[in-house]
Amino acid sequence: MAKPPQPPLEPCADVAAKGIPPELIVRDPRRLLDELRRTWASHRERWLFGYGSLIWRPEFDPAERRAARVQGWHRALRMRSRINRGTPQEPGLVFALLPGGACRGFVYRLPPDPDDALLERLWQREMPTGVYDPRLVRCTTSAGEVQALAFTLSPRHEACHPRLPDAHVLHILRHARGRYGSTLDYLAQTAQALKEHGVHDREIERLMALARRQGLL
Repeated sequence: MAKPPQPPLEPCADVAAKGIPPELIVRDPRRLLDELRRTWASHRERWLFGYGSLIWRPEFDPAERRAARVQGWHRALRMRSRINRGTPQEPGLVFALLPGGACRGFVYRLPPDPDDALLERLWQREMPTGVYDPRLVRCTTSAGEVQALAFTLSPRHEACHPRLPDAHVLHILRHARGRYGSTLDYLAQTAQALKEHGVHDREIERLMALARRQGLL
C-alpha cells in the first residue's frame, strides 16, 4: 500500500533564524532530537564522537575527552555544503561519517545538562536541516568502550557526493566559500587538528598534498 503524502515540514525557530531555505530541510530536526532524548534517558553518561570540526571547534567544555576509534564507519569529504562552506551556486564539501572502514577521532563526555541547553546548542549546530542520521556508535578508547552519539550520513542521501575526481575536488577547494569560510580552510583546519593529536588519515593527507601541489596552500 502506498504511503499517504506527508505534509511539508515546518522549520523550527532556530532554523528560520539562521536563514536556511525551507527546501534544504529534509527531516524534522525536533523529532530526531526527541528520539535521541528517549534513547539517552536510560544512559548514565552521554558521549559525543567528533571526527571533523568537533575536534577543533567543539564549542563546549567536555567533562572528559578521549581518543577513540569507531569500526564500521569512515570519515569522508563527501557531504555537500550549500551554506556553511559553500553556496547553492558553488557548493562546498564537509566531512561526513559514512559506512565502512574505520575512523579515529575523539569522544567527549558531556557535562551535566539538566536543562538540555548544551544538547539544544549542539542540535542547532549539527542538525538544522535534519540531514544527518544521528546514532549511537561503539567507540573503542584506552579506558574502555563507550557508546557515543555520532552524526552519520547515508550514502544514498542527496547531500552525499559520490567519490569525486581530483579535478572536481580542486575546483571546490579553489572556489567554494560559505558563511563559515571556505572548504579549503575547513579541510586544512581538520588536517592540522588531526596532526596535532597524532592521528593519521591517509585521504586527508593526500588531499592536503594535492592542494599544496596546486599552490592552494
